[in-house]
Amino acid sequence: MILIILQNGTVFSRAEYAGGASVVLILLFAPLAVVIREEFKTWNTKKSATNNPNPSQLKVITQNPPPIEIPEQKPPPPWWRDVFKPPERGEDYNILQAVFSIDMIILFTAITFGIGGTLTAIDNLGQIGKALGYPTKSITTFVSLVSIWNYLGRVASGFASEFFLAKYKFPRPLMFTIVLLLSCTGHLLIAFGVHNSLYFASVIMGFCFGAQWPLIFAIISEIFGLKYYSTLHSLGGGASPLGAYIFNVRVTGYLYDREAMKQLAAKGLIRKEGEDLSCVGVHCYKLAFLIITATTLIGCFVSFVLVIRTRKFYRGDIYKKFREQEISES
Repeated sequence: MILIILQNGTVFSRAEYAGGASVVLILLFAPLAVVIREEFKTWNTKKSATNNPNPSQLKVITQNPPPIEIPEQKPPPPWWRDVFKPPERGEDYNILQAVFSIDMIILFTAITFGIGGTLTAIDNLGQIGKALGYPTKSITTFVSLVSIWNYLGRVASGFASEFFLAKYKFPRPLMFTIVLLLSCTGHLLIAFGVHNSLYFASVIMGFCFGAQWPLIFAIISEIFGLKYYSTLHSLGGGASPLGAYIFNVRVTGYLYDREAMKQLAAKGLIRKEGEDLSCVGVHCYKLAFLIITATTLIGCFVSFVLVIRTRKFYRGDIYKKFREQEISES
């Protein structure tokens, strides 16, 4: 991020680029030092155990052990019988129980309305910058900043949600609602085209988009269990492209083309077949992002419904069963 910002005001020489790349490579490969150190410790421990066996270990052989009675196991119920009878939150739902549960429907709706709008803003960021008259160098900068703040959002929401949940019983769905509400600020900055606001909007969009994913996947694992987590993880993630299609293609794309056609007509020009449309000004995206802001607020409301439904669950000890399993296995 520092290098990207510095490039706006200075021109780097080849040696400076090489120095910057060296620093980045060192940072990228630094975690390997931790892995190598731990592997070396493990190897030394195994080696010392092999060279110095414990003479106090005794082998106990039991002759004629008593027969072990294996309890009769009942066959599992048919897959379709308990579809609409889900277990308690935190237990392992099967796939259909999760799909048809009210909690999953609420979460899927919130993801579609919330992340769909954020993803639309990120996908169109370069074109938004052109429409609002930003120079090419600035557009490159804030498009790059989106990826950086996307990463920072993932890290921050993961650590923060875990800390507040453990210490204050702060539910993850409520934090997800707050992130959705914060993303509305970025949508409004784009809609009204405030001078130089796209830099702030890109930071907000990148951070919120990154922050939403750890919360969503943690919520799915905590409410619906881990047995079918990979499938439910994919199901929750599928709401994002659905929302992006609705807002990117059906809303933003349509309204952008309509405004571009108005500008062509005002100039007395006719669009040639196959010619790309180009729109300039705040009105190119204003209505689209006002609609996205409204739908994101609906997503906030829907997400808050999930907060109310799961408040007792998150007030309790959601990791109790894992500790009990660990004790029973030990």
